[in-house]
Parts: sequence; C-alpha cells; structure tokens
Amino acid sequence: MAARTLRISHVGLRGVVGAGLTAAHVVDFASAFGSFVEPGGPVVIGRDPRASGIMLRQGVIAGLMACAHDVIDLGIVSTPVIQHAIVRHQAAGGISIGASHNEAGWNALKFFGPGGSYLTTAQAGELLDLYHLRRFCFVSFDRIGKLRFEDNAIDRYLDELAAVYDLDALRRFNIVADCCNGTSALTLRRLTDRFGLRLTLLNEPLEGVHFAHEPSTTAHTVALQLAPMMRPLGADAGFLFDADSDRVAAATHHGEALSEELILPLLADYVLPRGGGRLVITNLSTSSLVEEIAARHGGRVLRVPVGRHAAMDALAQRRPEDVALAGEGTGAVMMPRFRFVYDGIASMLGILSLMHERGAGLAEILAGYPRFSMRKGAAPLASSKVPALLVSLKNTYDDGRADTTDGLRVDWPDRWFHVRVSQTEPIVRVICERRGDPPDALFQSLMEKVRVT
Repeated sequence: MAARTLRISHVGLRGVVGAGLTAAHVVDFASAFGSFVEPGGPVVIGRDPRASGIMLRQGVIAGLMACAHDVIDLGIVSTPVIQHAIVRHQAAGGISIGASHNEAGWNALKFFGPGGSYLTTAQAGELLDLYHLRRFCFVSFDRIGKLRFEDNAIDRYLDELAAVYDLDALRRFNIVADCCNGTSALTLRRLTDRFGLRLTLLNEPLEGVHFAHEPSTTAHTVALQLAPMMRPLGADAGFLFDADSDRVAAATHHGEALSEELILPLLADYVLPRGGGRLVITNLSTSSLVEEIAARHGGRVLRVPVGRHAAMDALAQRRPEDVALAGEGTGAVMMPRFRFVYDGIASMLGILSLMHERGAGLAEILAGYPRFSMRKGAAPLASSKVPALLVSLKNTYDDGRADTTDGLRVDWPDRWFHVRVSQTEPIVRVICERRGDPPDALFQSLMEKVRVT
C-alpha cells in the first residue's frame, strides 16, 4: 500500500499521510534540503490548510533548524506567496507544504532555490542523493537555527501584483472565484478588501479534512462546481483554484466550463503583443493551441518533458528577456514579471486584463481561436510493465513522428497523443488531441492498451 501512496522524485516528496508519507520522511527530506542549500541563509516555509500540514510543518522546521538554518514561517499561504518571500528575504531557499490538486489525505513538500525558483533537474538530483545517502549537515546545540514568523506576506505579495496589473480598471468586472477551501481564499479576500475588486468567493472557509470538492483545475470540476453559478450571480468571468492557488481554471459568463488547457493560450495572447520575449515554454502534454496563438504574435513554442524541473532547466539555459512565459496544460503558468512563479491569481488578473483591453468576454475571445479537442485519462501504474507498453505503442503507431524524451508522444499533422508515468501520482496518464472533433477512437484504443498492461 505504501508504495502506491508515496512518490519520491525530482518533483519532491508527495504521498498519502500515514499510508505512505510519514513524519520520518519529512524530517529526513527537510534535513537533506537544509544540507543542500547554502549555509547561513534563512529558509522560508508556508503551508496549505490540510490537517496534516501542522505535523509536516513541525518536521520541516526541525530538520532545517538542525542544519543551522533560521526558518521564516509565513503560516497558511500559497506557494506563490512563499516564492515571492524567498526573493524578498534573499533567503537560501524555501519549502511549500501542500499537495495542490490532490485530495485532502495527500500532502507534499515542494522545494525552491534562492531565487524562489523550483529546482532544476541537477539540483533535484543532488537533493535526492543527500536524502537517500542521509548526508545531513547537523550542527551542535549552540548553532541550531532560530524560528520567526511573518504575518504580512500576503500583503507584500499583493503589493507586487498591484505594480504589474491595473487593478482599478479590473474593478469593472463581477468575478466569481471558487477557492476550494484553500489558500486562494485568504489572498482573494485580502485583494477584495484592499483594492475593491468585485469578487464573490465560493468555498471560502479554510478546511483541512473535507474539501468542498476535489481541488483539481479541470473542466469537469469547473462544470460541476463553478459554471452553474455564473448566470445566477451575473458574473463576467469565473475562476477555480486548486488548494495551493498555483493552478487556475475558468468559466465564461454564459456558464461554459473551459478546459484548463486554455489558460496558457489565453495568457500567451495577452503577454506576447506587449513586447519582450517571444518564446513560450511548455511541456509535451499541452494543447497545440498554444502554437497557434504564439504564431499569431511572432512567437514560438519550446516543448520540454512534463515536470517543473524540466521547465526550470529550459529557463536556466535562456536569457530572461527572451522568454515570454512558461506554463502547463494544468492551468499553471509563469508570467514574465515573475519568472519562476506558477501563479493562479496572477494568471486570473492577466486574463481579466486581456478581457479589459479587448473589450470582450472570454467566450468572445475564444470564439476567435481555432478549435482543438482533447481527451485525458489515466490508469493504475504497473512500473515493471511500462517499458514494454511504450515499445508496443511506438510499434503500433509507427506512421507518426515519435518523441521518447518523456514517455511516448506521437504526432500526426492533425492530432497527437502522449502516454507517460505521472510524477505525482501512481498512474499512467494518457492525453490525445485533434484539431476539430475529439479524437475518441484513438483515445479509447490507447486506454484499452494501457489498462490491460
């Protein structure tokens, strides 16, 4: 059971608390991170409201302090707030305690370097080596770090957003936001109080055990939870956040649930005409619509393996002024001003700014885009059988262009599929897309092959 409910990878540490993820894992990983980052600098931490977060927080603090690092605890805040605080404090790094889109029983540790960025593949590999080899830099009792608290991190984060977006102009919109009982509730309530945005918050109370619904930013979740509220509340747009608010999904004023895949193309449509970088970085599983939008504005798309460390690798190899934005088809996008921060709330403000500048609603803007249809599925993971599965699929679909840098992606002129092992859950993911109608036959064929493996 534990093997299926614990994931230790370059993404970090993630699992079902008790069944897979234990206090010992947390202390050891925090000790490894305290040994990995530069000595002498503080480490910033924060957590989402999951009930297990209190336990994980204690283990994280113990491991870091034992390695002589002062700890700055921001309390319950989103990962973007933590990343902004790392830069502000010139900290050695940071740890976010929270499992984003996973259900309440899950929790995770996400690690950040001194610039507030996710770790690159090389950095994550070094951290994993320290963890597995237990090479921890513990110090004597008179050198252990100190703990201090900061209670204004959300306001400091909002100050930075207000310097980028015309929040006065965005007061024209009536917005509905589903917080899924997560960290976005605190930030959006403060955004409303300080800047007067017209936000109606659903599922606002923080909850550690029973989320109002699964905290996933998918069109299915939007259709069930957010879209039915749009017309009754007279909303101009709606946004749904995961528990960590680094991902966002959306609904139109008509009550249409939008695919999470549309967030990155919408933001590319907003950012690219503003000048600056022309490169959009995304992964192999993201909609081809992003290529269409980038081409309209003279941009181009670089595709990398799935995983934020792969995006960090790509960013690290390029000049900041060359990159317009980076993002995933999950609704997680990095905006150019905040280069290393996947931020759902900044993304919401960017989409609202696009609507304001175009003088159009989401439905009208999207009507001008070509239609792409995507199907997504998953099956339980049988690790020993995955290599044979990928070889079989490559042989079966040998008339397409194969890419094996991350599982298997096969492209044809009007469609593609991607089969890969998830880095955060014990499943194999299957994604298909076609220009025009959904690729139902291809998707069903792939799912049958994956399920029987």
